[in-house]
Amino acid sequence: MNALVLIDSVVRQTTVLIGQLATAGGIRAPLSHLANQVFLELANELETQGLSRKVSADMFGMALRAYIRKVRRLSEARTEQGRTLWQAVLDFVQHEQPVTRERVLQRFERDGEIEVSAVLRDLTDSGLVVASGTGRTAVFRVATDEELGSASRSSSAPGVEELAWVLTYRHGPVTLEELAALLRLDPEQVGTVVERLYRSGRVQRTSAGRIAAQDFVIPLGSNVGWEAAVFDHFQAIVQTIGQRLHQLSFEADTSRPVGGSTYSFDVWPGHPLEAEVKGQLAELRTRLGELRKRVSAHNEHHGLERAHQQVITYVGQCIIDRELDDGSEEQQP
Repeated sequence: MNALVLIDSVVRQTTVLIGQLATAGGIRAPLSHLANQVFLELANELETQGLSRKVSADMFGMALRAYIRKVRRLSEARTEQGRTLWQAVLDFVQHEQPVTRERVLQRFERDGEIEVSAVLRDLTDSGLVVASGTGRTAVFRVATDEELGSASRSSSAPGVEELAWVLTYRHGPVTLEELAALLRLDPEQVGTVVERLYRSGRVQRTSAGRIAAQDFVIPLGSNVGWEAAVFDHFQAIVQTIGQRLHQLSFEADTSRPVGGSTYSFDVWPGHPLEAEVKGQLAELRTRLGELRKRVSAHNEHHGLERAHQQVITYVGQCIIDRELDDGSEEQQP
């Protein structure tokens, strides 16, 4: 039961984060695909953890046959091998537009009319595709940038270079196609982004022709790249917790190089330790920034060992305004 409570709490906090990301800066990011994406990625992770499909299906409260059918439908369209049905239908509409519903159903007849109709509805609900008319004669086309109200799918959109950089740094070395899939852009568009990163020295080509990055830094106070910074923060937290969960013991051991600690301080304006408490983030940033410079200088002079470890230290700080309940009295020591 403890694990179930923990999972529910983590999901709740994650949805809060997703909601804030989806509305940050006045945007209204499409979320209609989220449920299917969460199901598929969770199913894949359970398989990676060594669970059988029968056990995974039971964890989702599904019959094995229904579970397998759903995973297959979401993982890969049978008509277009190697891509999800959602992506295959979107690309087909973009290539053939304007295109009728009947033509789309004919193109993907092996995937089933119910599944393809559900994808078309999802694409129109999310605003990526515009529909006119009804029934099998309805006509579909891809929404323009003006209709989307954002250039978020453009290789020139602010922050795309930083996202490509951090994804290369954390997932690399990667191929152009793998990076395009992570960015949800066409390989041709990503190629333009990668070329800009090459010219600026932020990514490099490996001997095997893949894309790699030796570091990733978003300058403090930068007006662009906040999406990449948020991803880097969140991934660091998830990886740290994941590694601790795989350790056999949860006993306190300050000598362990993996783990995390959370400290809360109750202060107020005029508190004698207010400045010291609130200044911890700036102090840690300065100290860790200097350490990173020394490590980078050493590695640049001596080169990286072929087999090496990447130690990720995450530092975060927030301030939450609180009040004592009405009628409560502060407890005296």
